[in-house]
Amino acid sequence: MSKKIALYPGTFDPITNGHFDIIKRSLNLFDKLIIAVADSKDKKPMFTLQQRIQMCRATTQNLQNVEVIGFDNLTVELAKSQNAQVLIRGLRAVSDFEYELQLGYVNNSLDNSIETLYLMPTLQHAFVSSSIVRNLLKFRAKTDHLLPSEVESMIRDF
Repeated sequence: MSKKIALYPGTFDPITNGHFDIIKRSLNLFDKLIIAVADSKDKKPMFTLQQRIQMCRATTQNLQNVEVIGFDNLTVELAKSQNAQVLIRGLRAVSDFEYELQLGYVNNSLDNSIETLYLMPTLQHAFVSSSIVRNLLKFRAKTDHLLPSEVESMIRDF
């Protein structure tokens, strides 16, 4: 029997408690979850690709069946190369929906064998986004309620 493998792509700049919530819940649905950290130079991330990979690995170190990789190619190509049948995407608000729907349709047009599964974070994490965290970090504001503790301490050390 083949394993059900899902790919959770994103910039994770930085990984938040909202992302972690989606990761834990995805593990209840799939045999393996691959967290794919996008290079995303066009987005001008606050943290380097290696730092973001480190943060994701530190956050998920105690979880079984999770792998963290970096990538700079098309998501569907990466999914195919990793034998992932499903892409995981998080939806926080209506504002996310239009973009994510377009992305899902584009990915489906490139490879219709790969499904996209949209998960909502729990209500506790519904407002958390990496961009909000980055703005708070610029002002050295409190972020420990928004970030996994491993990430919080790593960011303070960078």
